[in-house]
Amino acid sequence: MQNIGGKIFAVLVIGLLATLLYFTVFADGLGKGPNITIETEQGQSINLSKPMKPILVNFWATSCPGCIKEMPELAKMKLALGDRFELVAISMNYDPVSQVQSFIQNNPYPFIFKMDTDGAIAKAFGNILLTPTSFLIAPNGKIVYKQIGEVHFDLVAKRIKQMSPQL
Repeated sequence: MQNIGGKIFAVLVIGLLATLLYFTVFADGLGKGPNITIETEQGQSINLSKPMKPILVNFWATSCPGCIKEMPELAKMKLALGDRFELVAISMNYDPVSQVQSFIQNNPYPFIFKMDTDGAIAKAFGNILLTPTSFLIAPNGKIVYKQIGEVHFDLVAKRIKQMSPQL
């Protein structure tokens, strides 16, 4: 009787491991980055469905205390990891343009700011309404991290390092 219980347990463990392997390697998991190209002020184009390196997309608003609180931490992470990833901060379409421009001018953080004035980018990510909301997109276009609320910096930095070994 004890031997049958051990065999059943082994089969369950193997089944669980096979399921885990499927979801981490073969399934889309959190989906793919949308087929949107972000144009930077420097004339660079970043395709979110096939970025050349990891990209952290952060939806934010000037009226969001959590967004404003995490901006300096996002800047520290960008400075620490440098060119290993891109960081794009996308302001929400309900945020007044003049308010966003003033914030950006007064806070020259070392990442890309993009205004989503028509809401198309937020819609492409599944109709984002809450801020902050962040997505980490791998170089293969898969979304490997999604967070509604402030970013878990240690986890995101670790994943970025795994996807972009230091050159």
